[in-house]
Amino acid sequence: MGVAVVTGANRGLGAEWVAQLLEAGHTVYAGYRTAPGRLEVLAHERLTIHQLDVQDKGSVQAFAEAAPHEIDLLVNNAGVADGRWRDLTEIDDEWALEVMDINALGPVRVVQSLYHKMSHDGLTKVAMISSLMASIDDCHMGRSYAYRASKTALNMFTVAMKKEAIEHNISFVILHPGWVKTSMGGDRAPVEIPASIEGMMSVIDGLTLEGSGQFIQYDGEILPW
Repeated sequence: MGVAVVTGANRGLGAEWVAQLLEAGHTVYAGYRTAPGRLEVLAHERLTIHQLDVQDKGSVQAFAEAAPHEIDLLVNNAGVADGRWRDLTEIDDEWALEVMDINALGPVRVVQSLYHKMSHDGLTKVAMISSLMASIDDCHMGRSYAYRASKTALNMFTVAMKKEAIEHNISFVILHPGWVKTSMGGDRAPVEIPASIEGMMSVIDGLTLEGSGQFIQYDGEILPW
């Protein structure tokens, strides 16, 4: 198995990414923003952890410099919610810009900093963890303004990046984890964390250079834009 990098890996989906990648035989390099959290429990000879704040270019650069020389999989999982303002009068523009910075630009910074380590002879795969809430076609309820916009922007950044990444043997996939039982998804969510990660790993396993840039749900369903 190859080398995988996971951001936002200290809890929830990120920590489960690390656990299942280790179980599958990968060497894992994981980033956490403030505290290692579950990563301490997952301690393993094939796991290295490093502090990472995707908003801070210096932090991103230090994370990239400490990363393994050759990377086969990048899982851009780090992200935040927006508070789900009840109506447009409650939108906090400063926090909205913060959400955009973390969810849309943060993953781009990580790709930029690791690009030279992902461009090698083998096929490198990049998973951008997005959401069905990024879909303009599927925006029936509204609200969650900044979160929706940030993930839509992430999708567009990804499709734009994949155009030039193809020539460097790098393939992108935009993933919706499903409505997952996490601190963000809540207890009513029907999808358990392990099932979500298992499904997304299966999607990644089937990823090719020709299929780069697709928007896919954890169970393999192609999603509307």
